[in-house]
Amino acid sequence: MALLITDDCINCDVCEPECPNDAIYMGTEIYEIDAAKCTECVGHFDEPQCQQVCPVSCIPFNPAWRETPEQLRLKYERLMAAKAAKA
Repeated sequence: MALLITDDCINCDVCEPECPNDAIYMGTEIYEIDAAKCTECVGHFDEPQCQQVCPVSCIPFNPAWRETPEQLRLKYERLMAAKAAKA
């Protein structure tokens, strides 16, 4: 699954710089997570970093975006390959 940010977000700005995939961005009112870029930090860290730093615990797993660990690993590999191609 990807993660999502709920309406409990206080826009504290701590999650966005922690995302190794640049999946977190400022939405219309609160921060949002691009599910196509979110790997739950698979390939980077053992736990989602945004969840670790969120002071209000408003970043649950997104039940509408289910992925297996293998799918998350493949997404990570695709994102890293695309990043390398741009460099």
